[in-house]
Amino acid sequence: MRKALSLSGEICERNRLSDMRQYQYNIRQIKGSLRFIQKVNRGARQTEASQNKVMQAHQSYIDLCTSQLLRVEQIVPELEKIQLLSTIDYLQIQEITVYIAHAKRQIDQIERRVIHGEIIRHEEKVFSIFEPHTEWISKGKAGVPVELGIRVCILQDQHQFILHHYIMEHETDDKVAVKMVKAGKDKFSNLHSVSFDKGFHSLDNQEKLKDIIEVVALPRKGRLSQAAKEIERSEEFLKARKKHSAVESGINSLEVHGLDICPDCGIHGFKRYVALAVVAQNIHRIGAILDAQEKAGQRRLAMKRTKAAHAATAKLAA
Repeated sequence: MRKALSLSGEICERNRLSDMRQYQYNIRQIKGSLRFIQKVNRGARQTEASQNKVMQAHQSYIDLCTSQLLRVEQIVPELEKIQLLSTIDYLQIQEITVYIAHAKRQIDQIERRVIHGEIIRHEEKVFSIFEPHTEWISKGKAGVPVELGIRVCILQDQHQFILHHYIMEHETDDKVAVKMVKAGKDKFSNLHSVSFDKGFHSLDNQEKLKDIIEVVALPRKGRLSQAAKEIERSEEFLKARKKHSAVESGINSLEVHGLDICPDCGIHGFKRYVALAVVAQNIHRIGAILDAQEKAGQRRLAMKRTKAAHAATAKLAA
C-alpha cells in the first residue's frame, strides 16, 4: 500500500494532478492502523473479548486499505491517458499495477487468516514484494532456525576449487544430487568420487548415482541395515567423507567474500551475482596458492642464505 500510494502520488505531483494530493496523509493513516494492530496483538490474551478486539483491528485495517486501493485503481487509467507521459512515469505505472496485485493478495490472506481462521498454504505466501523469488528456508540449526533467501548448491574439488554451482529454486537437496553429479561429470570426466550431506539422501538418488560415478559417499538417514553399515565403513567411503568438511570452508568463504547478501535485483540478477561470486572465489583460491608458493620459495631462499652464511663463518674460523 505504501508503494502504490507513494508512486501514484508522485506521478500526480509531476503531472500537476490533484487526485492524490493527500497520499502522504493516507500512508500515515495506514501505518497508524498497522501499529495499532501490533499493539493489540502484543497485549492480546486467549479470551473471546481479546480475540474480538484483534479481529476488529484487522477488519478496520482491511477496510482502510481496500478504500485506498480502490482510489489507486481508479487513478491508474487516468494516468495512462496523459499525453507525453515520460518514461519514468510509464515505468512507475507498471510498478503500481504490480503493487496493487500484491496488496489485493495480502488483503485476501489477512482476511482469510485472521477473520475466517483459515490456514494459508505455504505456496501462497510471499516473503518479499521487492524480490518475489525469496524463499523461506528452514535450516533447523541452533540460533538460525530459518533464513530468507534461495539455496545454492556447490560442487568443490580436493583443491577447494568450485567446479559447478546450481541455484535451487523451490528445490530441496535430495532433488539436485543427481543433477549436480551429472553436470560435474560432464565437465570433468575424471571425477570419480563425490561426498554429500545426509540431506541429499534418498533411495532413488542412491541407485541413480551408482550408475554415474564410482564412489558415492552419501550417508543414509535413520537406522542402517547391515549392508549399509558395510558400505559406510568401507575405506573409500570413509576417505571421501574425511575430505567433505572442506566444502564447509568453501561455503563460509563465499559468504565472507560477499555472497551472504545479494545486492542485485531480480532472480536473473541473483543468478548472475552467484556466478560472479563463484568465479571470484576460484580466482581468490588461485591467488592463495600462488601466495603460498611464493612464501615457500622465499623461505627456501632464506634457508640457503643462512646455510651459506654459516658455511662462510665456519671457513673463516678454520
